[in-house]
Amino acid sequence: MRRTPLPPDTLDAIDRQIINVLQEGFPLCPRPFAEVASALGLEEEALIGRIAALREIGAITRFGPFLDAAAMGGAFCLCAMAVPEERFEDVLTLVNAHPEVAHNYERVHRLNMWFVLACDRPEDIDATADRIERETEIAVLRFPKLKEFFIGFRVAA
Repeated sequence: MRRTPLPPDTLDAIDRQIINVLQEGFPLCPRPFAEVASALGLEEEALIGRIAALREIGAITRFGPFLDAAAMGGAFCLCAMAVPEERFEDVLTLVNAHPEVAHNYERVHRLNMWFVLACDRPEDIDATADRIERETEIAVLRFPKLKEFFIGFRVAA
């Protein structure tokens, strides 16, 4: 997990174009990388290499589908913890070791660690949060989703 911003000149125009294009979707076809690469004026291998490099330097945190756990019978839950600063890295490692942790954010606030649990079954939310509490000895506050609002969030690179 990257905790510091990238230097301003890290991404070139092609990297930025790749990030912007991939946020709009990924084709479902036999050679999706080739299709995207062609639209960008790149070779397939070059696109794959650039995506891997963007992931490696932390410009993107993941590359893959975003699945709706709730639509498949599972559940999401936003969680927060008040982690002592001197324990933050250790707690981060423990929390992120759980495959149910979809993403994790540090905040400048008393509740300084926020993460999302995505579970196959709704009852697994509490079971996973309870395990994290036992492992860290820190309370996990749970903020279950009441209603979803699609905002079409995109970040222009």
